[in-house]
Amino acid sequence: MTRVVVAMLTYRRPEDLRVAVPAFLAEARRHGGSLLIVDNDPDGSARDYVVGLGDDAVRYVHEPRPGIAAGRNRALAEVSDELLVFVDDDERPVDGWLQALLDCRDASGAAVVVGAVVSEFEEQPPGWVVAGGFFDRRRLPTGTHVDVAATNNLLLDMARVGPTGTRFDEAFGLSGGSDTLFTRTLVRAGLPMVWCDEAVVVDMVPAARMTREWVLARARRSGNSASRAELVLAASAGEKLGVRARYVGRGLVRVAGGSARVALGALRRQDVRRLTGRRNVMRGRGMISGALGQVVYEYRRPTTTGSGGAGSV
Repeated sequence: MTRVVVAMLTYRRPEDLRVAVPAFLAEARRHGGSLLIVDNDPDGSARDYVVGLGDDAVRYVHEPRPGIAAGRNRALAEVSDELLVFVDDDERPVDGWLQALLDCRDASGAAVVVGAVVSEFEEQPPGWVVAGGFFDRRRLPTGTHVDVAATNNLLLDMARVGPTGTRFDEAFGLSGGSDTLFTRTLVRAGLPMVWCDEAVVVDMVPAARMTREWVLARARRSGNSASRAELVLAASAGEKLGVRARYVGRGLVRVAGGSARVALGALRRQDVRRLTGRRNVMRGRGMISGALGQVVYEYRRPTTTGSGGAGSV
Protein backbone atom coordinates (compact mmCIF):
# COMPACT_ATOMS: atom_id res chain seq x y z
CA MET A 1 0.00 0.00 0.00
CA THR A 2 1.46 3.35 -1.07
CA ARG A 3 2.12 5.72 1.81
CA VAL A 4 -0.01 8.87 2.03
CA VAL A 5 1.42 12.28 2.93
CA VAL A 6 -0.97 15.19 3.49
CA ALA A 7 0.89 18.44 2.86
CA MET A 8 -0.38 21.64 4.42
CA LEU A 9 1.16 25.01 3.60
CA THR A 10 0.86 27.69 6.25
CA TYR A 11 1.75 31.34 6.70
CA ARG A 12 1.02 33.07 10.02
CA ARG A 13 -2.36 31.48 10.66
CA PRO A 14 -1.88 30.03 14.16
CA GLU A 15 -5.58 29.77 15.02
CA ASP A 16 -6.44 28.03 11.74
CA LEU A 17 -3.49 25.69 12.17
CA ARG A 18 -4.63 24.56 15.61
CA VAL A 19 -7.93 23.44 14.14
CA ALA A 20 -6.76 22.12 10.77
CA VAL A 21 -3.82 20.01 11.97
CA PRO A 22 -5.77 17.67 14.28
CA ALA A 23 -8.58 17.30 11.72
CA PHE A 24 -6.34 16.37 8.78
CA LEU A 25 -4.05 14.29 10.97
CA ALA A 26 -6.99 12.16 12.06
CA GLU A 27 -7.87 11.52 8.41
CA ALA A 28 -4.27 10.65 7.55
CA ARG A 29 -3.90 8.27 10.51
CA ARG A 30 -6.82 6.16 9.33
CA HIS A 31 -4.73 5.20 6.33
CA GLY A 32 -1.35 4.95 7.99
CA GLY A 33 -0.40 8.33 6.58
CA SER A 34 1.34 11.41 7.90
CA LEU A 35 1.02 15.17 7.88
CA LEU A 36 3.69 17.48 6.44
CA ILE A 37 3.54 21.12 7.53
CA VAL A 38 5.39 23.56 5.24
CA ASP A 39 5.88 26.85 7.07
CA ASN A 40 6.31 29.72 4.59
CA ASP A 41 6.87 32.33 7.29
CA PRO A 42 10.54 33.54 7.29
CA ASP A 43 10.29 33.66 11.08
CA GLY A 44 9.16 30.03 11.29
CA SER A 45 6.22 31.01 13.48
CA ALA A 46 4.49 27.61 13.20
CA ARG A 47 7.50 25.65 14.44
CA ASP A 48 6.79 25.74 18.18
CA TYR A 49 3.22 24.54 17.76
CA VAL A 50 3.95 21.75 15.27
CA VAL A 51 7.12 20.46 16.92
CA GLY A 52 5.47 20.82 20.31
CA LEU A 53 2.86 18.27 19.33
CA GLY A 54 5.53 15.61 19.74
CA ASP A 55 3.79 13.41 17.21
CA ASP A 56 5.86 11.24 14.87
CA ALA A 57 3.06 11.40 12.28
CA VAL A 58 3.49 15.19 11.93
CA ARG A 59 6.58 16.61 10.28
CA TYR A 60 7.59 20.27 10.16
CA VAL A 61 9.72 21.87 7.45
CA HIS A 62 10.59 25.53 7.06
CA GLU A 63 10.55 27.13 3.61
CA PRO A 64 11.57 30.78 4.09
CA ARG A 65 11.59 31.67 0.39
CA PRO A 66 8.47 33.80 -0.09
CA GLY A 67 5.59 32.64 -2.22
CA ILE A 68 3.11 29.82 -2.36
CA ALA A 69 4.89 28.16 -5.30
CA ALA A 70 8.10 27.87 -3.27
CA GLY A 71 6.16 26.24 -0.47
CA ARG A 72 4.51 23.77 -2.81
CA ASN A 73 7.83 22.91 -4.41
CA ARG A 74 9.28 22.25 -0.97
CA ALA A 75 6.49 19.77 -0.34
CA LEU A 76 7.27 18.02 -3.64
CA ALA A 77 10.92 17.82 -2.64
CA GLU A 78 10.06 16.19 0.69
CA VAL A 79 8.43 13.09 -0.83
CA SER A 80 9.42 10.42 -3.33
CA ASP A 81 6.88 7.82 -4.54
CA GLU A 82 4.16 8.56 -2.00
CA LEU A 83 0.63 9.76 -2.58
CA LEU A 84 0.90 13.49 -1.86
CA VAL A 85 -2.28 15.36 -0.98
CA PHE A 86 -2.23 19.16 -0.94
CA VAL A 87 -4.57 21.04 1.42
CA ASP A 88 -4.71 24.55 2.88
CA ASP A 89 -4.43 25.60 6.51
CA ASP A 90 -7.84 27.32 6.50
CA GLU A 91 -9.70 24.15 5.48
CA ARG A 92 -11.37 21.31 7.37
CA PRO A 93 -11.98 17.80 5.97
CA VAL A 94 -15.38 16.17 6.15
CA ASP A 95 -15.45 12.68 7.60
CA GLY A 96 -14.18 10.16 5.06
CA TRP A 97 -12.54 12.79 2.87
CA LEU A 98 -9.26 10.95 2.36
CA GLN A 99 -10.96 7.58 1.87
CA ALA A 100 -13.00 9.09 -0.96
CA LEU A 101 -9.88 10.43 -2.66
CA LEU A 102 -8.13 7.08 -2.41
CA ASP A 103 -11.16 5.15 -3.63
CA CYS A 104 -11.49 7.45 -6.63
CA ARG A 105 -7.83 6.99 -7.48
CA ASP A 106 -8.16 3.21 -7.28
CA ALA A 107 -11.34 3.13 -9.35
CA SER A 108 -10.20 5.54 -12.05
CA GLY A 109 -6.50 4.75 -12.26
CA ALA A 110 -5.87 8.50 -12.44
CA ALA A 111 -2.52 9.99 -11.49
CA VAL A 112 -4.22 13.11 -10.13
CA VAL A 113 -7.51 13.37 -8.22
CA VAL A 114 -9.27 16.65 -7.48
CA GLY A 115 -11.62 16.92 -4.51
CA ALA A 116 -14.46 19.35 -3.90
CA VAL A 117 -14.14 22.50 -1.80
CA VAL A 118 -17.19 23.96 -0.06
CA SER A 119 -17.19 27.45 1.42
CA GLU A 120 -18.42 28.15 4.93
CA PHE A 121 -18.36 31.54 6.62
CA GLU A 122 -16.87 32.42 9.97
CA GLU A 123 -19.80 34.76 10.52
CA GLN A 124 -23.18 35.38 8.89
CA PRO A 125 -22.44 36.64 5.36
CA PRO A 126 -24.14 39.72 3.91
CA GLY A 127 -27.19 39.05 1.77
CA TRP A 128 -25.41 40.00 -1.44
CA VAL A 129 -22.75 37.31 -0.86
CA VAL A 130 -25.38 34.56 -0.71
CA ALA A 131 -27.58 35.96 -3.49
CA GLY A 132 -24.67 36.34 -5.88
CA GLY A 133 -23.01 33.02 -5.04
CA PHE A 134 -19.67 34.80 -5.04
CA PHE A 135 -18.00 32.10 -2.95
CA ASP A 136 -19.64 29.11 -4.62
CA ARG A 137 -17.21 26.63 -6.19
CA ARG A 138 -17.57 24.12 -8.98
CA ARG A 139 -18.99 20.65 -8.37
CA LEU A 140 -18.74 17.88 -10.95
CA PRO A 141 -19.80 14.23 -11.13
CA THR A 142 -17.18 11.88 -9.71
CA GLY A 143 -14.97 10.47 -12.45
CA THR A 144 -15.21 13.54 -14.67
CA HIS A 145 -11.91 14.22 -16.41
CA VAL A 146 -10.67 17.78 -15.85
CA ASP A 147 -7.74 19.71 -17.30
CA VAL A 148 -7.10 22.27 -14.56
CA ALA A 149 -7.36 22.36 -10.77
CA ALA A 150 -6.35 24.24 -7.66
CA THR A 151 -4.15 22.63 -5.03
CA ASN A 152 -6.42 23.14 -2.04
CA ASN A 153 -7.70 19.53 -2.31
CA LEU A 154 -5.48 17.65 -4.72
CA LEU A 155 -4.02 14.14 -4.67
CA LEU A 156 -0.86 13.43 -6.66
CA ASP A 157 0.51 9.96 -7.31
CA MET A 158 4.16 10.97 -7.10
CA ALA A 159 5.35 7.69 -8.62
CA ARG A 160 3.79 8.99 -11.84
CA VAL A 161 3.98 12.76 -11.33
CA GLY A 162 7.59 12.82 -10.15
CA PRO A 163 9.16 11.44 -13.36
CA THR A 164 7.58 14.26 -15.40
CA GLY A 165 9.80 16.76 -13.55
CA THR A 166 6.86 19.15 -13.26
CA ARG A 167 7.23 21.82 -10.60
CA PHE A 168 5.32 24.93 -9.59
CA ASP A 169 6.53 27.97 -11.50
CA GLU A 170 7.85 30.37 -8.86
CA ALA A 171 7.29 33.30 -11.17
CA PHE A 172 3.63 32.81 -10.16
CA GLY A 173 4.41 32.52 -6.46
CA LEU A 174 3.39 36.06 -5.56
CA SER A 175 0.52 36.39 -7.99
CA GLY A 176 -1.30 33.07 -7.76
CA GLY A 177 -1.94 30.79 -10.70
CA SER A 178 0.97 28.40 -10.19
CA ASP A 179 -1.50 25.59 -9.55
CA THR A 180 -3.29 26.34 -12.82
CA LEU A 181 -0.04 26.04 -14.72
CA PHE A 182 1.10 22.98 -12.76
CA THR A 183 -2.05 20.93 -13.34
CA ARG A 184 -2.37 21.93 -16.99
CA THR A 185 1.23 20.83 -17.51
CA LEU A 186 0.53 17.43 -15.96
CA VAL A 187 -2.48 16.87 -18.21
CA ARG A 188 -0.47 17.89 -21.26
CA ALA A 189 2.15 15.35 -20.19
CA GLY A 190 -0.53 12.67 -20.54
CA LEU A 191 -1.43 12.15 -16.87
CA PRO A 192 -5.18 11.69 -16.33
CA MET A 193 -6.82 13.96 -13.76
CA VAL A 194 -10.32 13.22 -12.47
CA TRP A 195 -12.85 14.81 -10.15
CA CYS A 196 -14.02 13.24 -6.88
CA ASP A 197 -17.13 14.97 -5.60
CA GLU A 198 -17.34 12.93 -2.39
CA ALA A 199 -13.91 14.07 -1.19
CA VAL A 200 -14.98 17.34 0.41
CA VAL A 201 -13.00 19.88 2.39
CA VAL A 202 -14.57 22.97 3.90
CA ASP A 203 -12.94 26.33 3.24
CA MET A 204 -13.50 28.77 6.07
CA VAL A 205 -14.13 32.23 4.62
CA PRO A 206 -13.05 35.00 7.03
CA ALA A 207 -15.09 38.15 7.42
CA ALA A 208 -12.30 40.19 5.82
CA ARG A 209 -12.98 38.49 2.47
CA MET A 210 -16.71 39.18 2.48
CA THR A 211 -16.31 42.54 0.80
CA ARG A 212 -17.01 43.78 -2.70
CA GLU A 213 -13.39 44.90 -2.99
CA TRP A 214 -12.07 41.39 -2.29
CA VAL A 215 -14.45 39.79 -4.78
CA LEU A 216 -13.43 42.22 -7.52
CA ALA A 217 -9.70 41.93 -6.78
CA ARG A 218 -9.86 38.13 -6.88
CA ALA A 219 -11.67 38.23 -10.23
CA ARG A 220 -9.02 40.49 -11.74
CA ARG A 221 -6.18 38.31 -10.42
CA SER A 222 -7.83 35.10 -11.64
CA GLY A 223 -8.20 36.46 -15.14
CA ASN A 224 -4.63 37.72 -15.12
CA SER A 225 -3.08 34.44 -13.99
CA ALA A 226 -5.20 32.40 -16.43
CA SER A 227 -3.88 34.24 -19.47
CA ARG A 228 -0.31 34.27 -18.13
CA ALA A 229 -0.41 30.50 -17.58
CA GLU A 230 -1.55 29.92 -21.16
CA LEU A 231 1.32 32.06 -22.41
CA VAL A 232 3.82 29.90 -20.52
CA LEU A 233 2.29 26.76 -22.01
CA ALA A 234 2.53 28.10 -25.56
CA ALA A 235 5.41 26.33 -27.31
CA SER A 236 6.33 28.91 -29.94
CA ALA A 237 6.24 32.61 -30.67
CA GLY A 238 3.35 32.01 -33.03
CA GLU A 239 1.38 30.17 -30.37
CA LYS A 240 2.07 32.91 -27.85
CA LEU A 241 0.77 35.50 -30.30
CA GLY A 242 -2.37 33.43 -30.72
CA VAL A 243 -2.84 33.19 -26.94
CA ARG A 244 -2.44 36.95 -26.56
CA ALA A 245 -4.98 37.63 -29.28
CA ARG A 246 -7.43 35.09 -27.92
CA TYR A 247 -7.29 36.36 -24.34
CA VAL A 248 -7.50 40.00 -25.35
CA GLY A 249 -10.59 39.10 -27.37
CA ARG A 250 -12.12 37.11 -24.52
CA GLY A 251 -11.30 39.87 -22.09
CA LEU A 252 -12.96 42.50 -24.24
CA VAL A 253 -16.08 40.35 -24.51
CA ARG A 254 -16.20 40.03 -20.72
CA VAL A 255 -15.68 43.75 -20.24
CA ALA A 256 -18.45 44.57 -22.71
CA GLY A 257 -20.87 42.00 -21.29
CA GLY A 258 -20.09 42.96 -17.72
CA SER A 259 -20.55 46.65 -18.46
CA ALA A 260 -23.97 45.94 -19.96
CA ARG A 261 -24.88 43.98 -16.85
CA VAL A 262 -23.74 46.84 -14.63
CA ALA A 263 -25.89 49.28 -16.59
CA LEU A 264 -28.92 47.00 -16.43
CA GLY A 265 -28.43 46.46 -12.72
CA ALA A 266 -28.23 50.20 -12.14
CA LEU A 267 -31.37 50.77 -14.21
CA ARG A 268 -33.29 48.14 -12.25
CA ARG A 269 -31.64 48.98 -8.94
CA GLN A 270 -30.35 45.42 -8.61
CA ASP A 271 -27.19 45.55 -6.53
CA VAL A 272 -26.19 41.92 -7.03
CA ARG A 273 -26.57 42.18 -10.81
CA ARG A 274 -24.36 45.25 -10.80
CA LEU A 275 -21.70 43.53 -8.74
CA THR A 276 -21.78 40.43 -10.95
CA GLY A 277 -21.25 42.70 -13.93
CA ARG A 278 -18.37 44.49 -12.24
CA ARG A 279 -16.79 41.13 -11.44
CA ASN A 280 -17.00 40.15 -15.12
CA VAL A 281 -15.42 43.44 -16.07
CA MET A 282 -12.55 42.92 -13.63
CA ARG A 283 -11.92 39.36 -14.81
CA GLY A 284 -11.87 40.61 -18.39
CA ARG A 285 -9.42 43.36 -17.48
CA GLY A 286 -7.23 40.80 -15.76
CA MET A 287 -7.25 38.55 -18.84
CA ILE A 288 -6.23 41.45 -21.07
CA SER A 289 -3.46 42.66 -18.74
CA GLY A 290 -2.06 39.14 -18.42
CA ALA A 291 -2.08 38.69 -22.19
CA LEU A 292 -0.12 41.92 -22.52
CA GLY A 293 2.52 40.82 -20.01
CA GLN A 294 1.36 42.62 -16.87
CA VAL A 295 1.25 40.81 -13.52
CA VAL A 296 -1.37 41.24 -10.81
CA TYR A 297 0.11 40.32 -7.41
CA GLU A 298 -2.16 38.90 -4.72
CA TYR A 299 0.08 37.30 -2.09
CA ARG A 300 2.06 40.27 -0.78
CA ARG A 301 3.29 40.44 2.75
CA PRO A 302 2.59 43.74 4.48
CA THR A 303 6.15 44.33 5.64
CA THR A 304 8.11 43.32 2.54
CA THR A 305 7.51 44.74 -0.92
CA GLY A 306 7.33 42.05 -3.57
CA SER A 307 6.95 39.03 -1.30
CA GLY A 308 4.02 36.80 -0.58
CA GLY A 309 2.85 34.00 1.63
CA ALA A 310 0.96 30.79 1.33
CA GLY A 311 -2.69 30.77 0.53
CA SER A 312 -5.24 29.29 -1.97
CA VAL A 313 -5.54 30.44 -5.56
